[in-house]
Amino acid sequence: MSKTYPNWFLSLRRQVFNIFAKYYLPRWIVFTMDIIAVFLMFLCAYLLRFNLDIDQMPFPLVWEQALLVIFVFGIMSFIFRSYAGLIRHTTLTDISLIFIVTTLSTAVVLLLSYSARLFWPEFILLNIPVSVVIINFVLITVFLFSVRVIIKIIFRFVTSSGRTKKRVLIYGAGELGFIVKRVILSDPENGFSVLGFIDDEKNLIGKKINQIPVFGYNALRRDFISKNRITSLILAIKDIDVEKKSRIIKLAVGRGLEVLETPEVSKWVNGQLQARQFQKVKLEDLLGRKPIKLNLDLIREGLDKKTILVTGAAGSIGSEIVRQLTRFNNEKLILVDDAETPLFYLENEIREKFTDLQARLILGDVTHPEKMEQVFRDFRPDIVFHAAAYKHVSLIEENPHEALRVNVGGTRNMTELAVRYGVSKFVMISTDKSVNPTSVMGVTKRICEKIVQASSLLELNRTQFIVTRFGNVLGSNGSVIPIFSNQIARGGPVTVTHPEVFRYFMTISEACQLVLEAGFMGKGGEIFVFDMGEPVKIADLARNMIRLSGLEPGRDIKIEYTGLRPGEKLVEELLTDKEITKETHHPKIRIANVEPIDEFEILSKIDFLLQNLYSLTRKEAVKLISEIVPEYKSSNVRYNGYIASTEPVNGTQNSAHE
Repeated sequence: MSKTYPNWFLSLRRQVFNIFAKYYLPRWIVFTMDIIAVFLMFLCAYLLRFNLDIDQMPFPLVWEQALLVIFVFGIMSFIFRSYAGLIRHTTLTDISLIFIVTTLSTAVVLLLSYSARLFWPEFILLNIPVSVVIINFVLITVFLFSVRVIIKIIFRFVTSSGRTKKRVLIYGAGELGFIVKRVILSDPENGFSVLGFIDDEKNLIGKKINQIPVFGYNALRRDFISKNRITSLILAIKDIDVEKKSRIIKLAVGRGLEVLETPEVSKWVNGQLQARQFQKVKLEDLLGRKPIKLNLDLIREGLDKKTILVTGAAGSIGSEIVRQLTRFNNEKLILVDDAETPLFYLENEIREKFTDLQARLILGDVTHPEKMEQVFRDFRPDIVFHAAAYKHVSLIEENPHEALRVNVGGTRNMTELAVRYGVSKFVMISTDKSVNPTSVMGVTKRICEKIVQASSLLELNRTQFIVTRFGNVLGSNGSVIPIFSNQIARGGPVTVTHPEVFRYFMTISEACQLVLEAGFMGKGGEIFVFDMGEPVKIADLARNMIRLSGLEPGRDIKIEYTGLRPGEKLVEELLTDKEITKETHHPKIRIANVEPIDEFEILSKIDFLLQNLYSLTRKEAVKLISEIVPEYKSSNVRYNGYIASTEPVNGTQNSAHE
């Protein structure tokens, strides 16, 4: 440990390290040093041959024979490049090259000496005593080995920081695993110590690669990890199956290990991997979701040379839709949001990353009829992706009028304008919270779905109206992931509403890719439901996030249960009880067979609600909502008296007063 050394010593060691770090011997100097060593060891061999009696040595001949030996060694060294490696990072490969060079050089000299005694006895230059050749071989091999090993030991001592290193296992004993091992061993400052490889190849298990043992999958047992004080696992497998990767990560994280992975080869610094590039696995890796395969031809054809309007463009979903759209040949992107600062950040991102993109960023509110009509009139969008909405359940529960104004009013305004200006396709982003809604947020999104559904049935409509419905996305603004991250960064506690709360998750990128795919397979009037995989227990999610941060749940970071908030469900749903789905050509996208509606009745009720919104009491507004969406069963006690059912959902209790 660093504390065992005095400060002056540590300062000196650091200065020496800086010299080592900045300077290294050029290859020609290493080659010259090896040649000088060969010369000196040859003289020593002759001295030993003559029992250290220097007067008996035939010096003129010794000098000449030394030049011959140097010449042979130099040729072999040049062929095998034994001088090319950095001495301070000497590996077994470097040692092997030295042995090969000294062995072959000795063999050549012995062959020349033997041939001279047989065929040219008068040519005494080549007649080197066999004992001298053998002694020289031993001396030069040991000397060159020793010098390199000693320099490496000195370098490691000088450059060691004195801190306890992470004891790591490398998953993968292939080419990438070997590179990772070499990177770790070549830099003592990286803070890692390799204990072994893990590999599935049975032929490798139990063997050693460069003195590093290879273990099987059972190396991830708790007792093995504890006994060997293993702290980290580095994934070093190319093209690993995502499900297998997820299993490995879950197991390692569950064992309390820090899990790291290597970046793509394209991201290596100057083509070389560096230890500082090892990065912690992301939460997405725990989901084990396979990459999305898109029908790029379908999407490309649908977007080609089109003017596209994205509402809520600066939000989590909206901004990712924008990023996905940049992959295609659009005529122009019209990006609308009423959040100034996020829109400013989006503008900067576009300027930095997508310099050729034709984009107009508009600060505006989708509920403002005049402003939005100006946008439609000026830019005549061909396609609209409507992602603008209020989404935070607990906040919206306390402000139902604003949720109705923005979510419902904004959707009604945008659909009307889409029909009026002949938009070819309108894609709305919905949520699983709209299914059998128990919150104001969920019911407003269900009303939005009905607006889109009704708009598709209008006689004069030429627009294909489409709804995409999916669950939570990892890392979206204000979602549970960044909240947990902030809580962990502060030292906890991590707050979970209920130990049995489950949610569906997918990545933002995955969700938006499916939005594009669904948008161009739809013909109008469909509600597309995305395959969200298996639901995730939020309490388990919290524990995994704590472990991914290198901490232990319950010991380092506590988990506190705060109780379900008004409007929350224990488990979200993707379909109502009356909805069934049918397949599409994409395995992750299905079409919900929704109940038929009377478009005129639905739209008239919605219009009445919006026109009289702020004159309605909370009771009247909630009652009208329940008439539009009969399956709405609030889990908020304060609203239960306003709608048909007064029985709280999931046993939620709320003593708040109206």
